[in-house]
Amino acid sequence: MRKRVVITGGAVISALGNEWPDIFKNLRTGKNCVRYMKDWEKYTRMNTMLAAPVDFSMSNYPRKKTRGLGRVAQLALVSAEKALTNAGIGTDNPELKNGRAGISYGSSMGSVDSLLDFYSMLVLHDMKNISATTYIKAMPQTCAANIGVFFGLTGRIITTNTACTSGSQALGFAYETIQRGIQDIMLAGGAEELSPADAAVFDTLFAASCKNDTPEKTPAAYDKNRDGLVVGEGAGTLVLEEYEHAKKRGANIIAEIAGFGTNTDGSHITQPNRETMGIAMKLALEDSGLEPVTIGYVNTHGTATDAGDVAESWATADVFQKSIPASTLKSYIGHTLGACGVIEAWISINMMKEKWFSPNLNLNELDPRCGPLDYITGSGREIDTEYIMSNNFAFGGINTSLIFRNISE
Repeated sequence: MRKRVVITGGAVISALGNEWPDIFKNLRTGKNCVRYMKDWEKYTRMNTMLAAPVDFSMSNYPRKKTRGLGRVAQLALVSAEKALTNAGIGTDNPELKNGRAGISYGSSMGSVDSLLDFYSMLVLHDMKNISATTYIKAMPQTCAANIGVFFGLTGRIITTNTACTSGSQALGFAYETIQRGIQDIMLAGGAEELSPADAAVFDTLFAASCKNDTPEKTPAAYDKNRDGLVVGEGAGTLVLEEYEHAKKRGANIIAEIAGFGTNTDGSHITQPNRETMGIAMKLALEDSGLEPVTIGYVNTHGTATDAGDVAESWATADVFQKSIPASTLKSYIGHTLGACGVIEAWISINMMKEKWFSPNLNLNELDPRCGPLDYITGSGREIDTEYIMSNNFAFGGINTSLIFRNISE
């Protein structure tokens, strides 16, 4: 019999803030966190100078415990610790070490600075920059492994390094692990540190915004005059629990994961596929046993890229066959890549609890090529709904869809 999976805690490190009251306030006031990155001017032939960084430090942590952590793992660890505290589990709970608590975590890659240290060795033929922790910081599984060691987790470990679906796949796979009775608790999340190399990836594809003189006007998902995405950074962690386990310990149940779907396009590494995007959403609906009419809001991937917005909006319209309320959080914090699936899910869940959903910033003139959705604009929208959907899509043709239920027990 399938187990019910609930969310009992969560936390994010984001450009909008790290605590829900601050995030909610900034969403309400329509705060755009995009900045001009003056330091990037040194990179010749790079067009975009925009990003959404976070103000973050681990200065209050003992160096002995953090010396093997690059920035991406630091972001992940802090969000995980805050999530455990938020869930009322804490960081020294014996249940974390009994083999029934695991971790599912992802990022696009490890810390770039450590990768550069290896590169310098190959170019300069000198190992002076290589230390015992260089690989630990650079390895793709750095977030999952370091969190596991820091908290002494001895259960299952799942690493998801699938670019922009790293976080959402981590949530989905953790959900399936508990659903099958393999674990009682899973820490699930995603993280990404800011690097000009990330911006360069999209710059070479003509998919990065170049509104360098007006950072507050970008990204502009679904807008006729959008010119691309803006990279961001951050981390998000959710505490997932088997329903009866959560009830037994008297946990505060925030929401339930009702459905999950993931698939691949099988056609192109970087070009989005409308049909398979829609199939991922249908898989999530099928998993939940819900009809499309039950969903009250869709948190879209909404990267503000030319092809991505068109394909996603039409895929969503194909599935719902109605003008469903939809908005993207990337218009506030940029594209946080491996972290976006969890940051956006957690914020969307909290908006569902508040019965208010944020508008699409910078959507002034809808691109007529986009699908017929109810794009939220203005001051946001009051919506009282039991179910919401959150979608993410990644290079490699990887698609994810998650459905969350609003419960409080």
